[in-house]
Amino acid sequence: MEEKTFKNINYSENPLNEDEYENCVFTACDFSNSDFSDIKFIECEFTGCDLSMANLKNTLLRDIKFKGCKMLGLRFEDCNKFGLSFSFDNCLLNHSSFFKTKLKKMTFKDSKLQEVDFTECDLTGSVFTGCDLTNAAFRNTILEKTDFRTSFNYSIDPEANRIKKAKFLLSGAVGLLDKYDIVIE
Repeated sequence: MEEKTFKNINYSENPLNEDEYENCVFTACDFSNSDFSDIKFIECEFTGCDLSMANLKNTLLRDIKFKGCKMLGLRFEDCNKFGLSFSFDNCLLNHSSFFKTKLKKMTFKDSKLQEVDFTECDLTGSVFTGCDLTNAAFRNTILEKTDFRTSFNYSIDPEANRIKKAKFLLSGAVGLLDKYDIVIE
């Protein structure tokens, strides 16, 4: 299916019936608990959609834009790794996982990423703009040249992650010292 617009459709009751969507726009659609197994999304945009708890087993997400979407508990590590690329703007991604996923130069803007698992990810050159990273997990994560300057509530252990040339504001540097349980005033 190419260049179609889908609006206000509840896909949790009526599953997607195509296996490939290219240059499509999904607006205010409910995909919660949907099965996206083996579906290909190429250069699509999701705006104001609920994708919470969708099954992403072998789902292809190439050049996808998510705007204002609710995406709770998604397991992006289950996606097809070939050409995996997306951006998030004003999305709710709490309790999602990107475990061992290559996310070079991805954009996360004004999104909530609370308790998101970035363990063993490659986030080289990615940008986190205005994101809430409360209890997000960063372990053995490549954060080289990653920009955290306007994000907040992160806790990143410099000894357990590769952070060379990563960018932080001085006020956010406390998030790099959490493991030492010290008081900075």
